[in-house]
Amino acid sequence: MRLTEFRELLDSEFGASRGEMLMREHCLGELGGRTGNAAVEGGVDPKEVWRAMCAEFDVPRDRW
Repeated sequence: MRLTEFRELLDSEFGASRGEMLMREHCLGELGGRTGNAAVEGGVDPKEVWRAMCAEFDVPRDRW
């Protein structure tokens, strides 16, 4: 998944402000306790970050 597609999904699901805040501040257990931003910057595929965010916030599977 390209980063631009990831950002579009994030904005669509959580809203631009909340999505950015979650990426910056929320630690995801599935990603070793890193924030979404730290995971992406560390080389994790944005698709993995998206799946972790969806699982963490109970997003219905059909939107993953």
